[in-house]
Amino acid sequence: MENKFSVIIVEDARLELKGTEEIFRTEIPEAQIIGVAANEREVWPLLEKELPDLLLLDLGLGGSTTVGVEICAAVKERYPKVKVLIFTGELLNEKLWVDVLAAGADGIVLKTGELLTEFEIRSVMSGRRNVFNQPILKKIVARFEETVNKESLRQRSLIEYEIDRYDECFLRHLALGYTKDMIANLRTMPFGVKSLEKRQADLVSRLFPEGEQRGVNVTRLVVRAIELHILDVDNLEADE
Repeated sequence: MENKFSVIIVEDARLELKGTEEIFRTEIPEAQIIGVAANEREVWPLLEKELPDLLLLDLGLGGSTTVGVEICAAVKERYPKVKVLIFTGELLNEKLWVDVLAAGADGIVLKTGELLTEFEIRSVMSGRRNVFNQPILKKIVARFEETVNKESLRQRSLIEYEIDRYDECFLRHLALGYTKDMIANLRTMPFGVKSLEKRQADLVSRLFPEGEQRGVNVTRLVVRAIELHILDVDNLEADE
């Protein structure tokens, strides 16, 4: 027989709470529910009365999407041995998932598809971190594939168009709105304004077909660099 463990459920939707309790009763009989809370105010007296082995925590409580993250962070700080599994209907707010993982959550289960299963519960209780159910795993894998493909395209373009680190730095700061005077003053750019003007002309000749090079301005050059995946618009940061 599996080792018994205690659970506190934090859920403000009564119908969903009933369903969750039924999952524990039928699929995870070794779990003992020692308390339920509908909001942050009700959580702390339960924890002070008896610490659970597992806190099953909804993120959206009372109309707030951030209170669950705050509860998770506080529980992990005060009671680091308590495992926290997020069970949430926040299906589209990926930033919220990142925030709650940073707050110390042991895993996230989205309220869609197969919902909560004994696999996620037992995985967390066995000490695994980053436990996810299939809906969130699909999103993570899709984002991973997208990132890898974008980086592959970028590396290919850097080689094909012979882009060195100074070209990349120059284009990146042009995209951020820097003037050539400002770029010439960067620590990472050991060139004067005239040299940068020559570099700009050289980039135009490399990035554009021969019949399209005439009259290319800075904006068009930057757009072309983005189109060719030389620049990643999601990672445009300035140097010192």
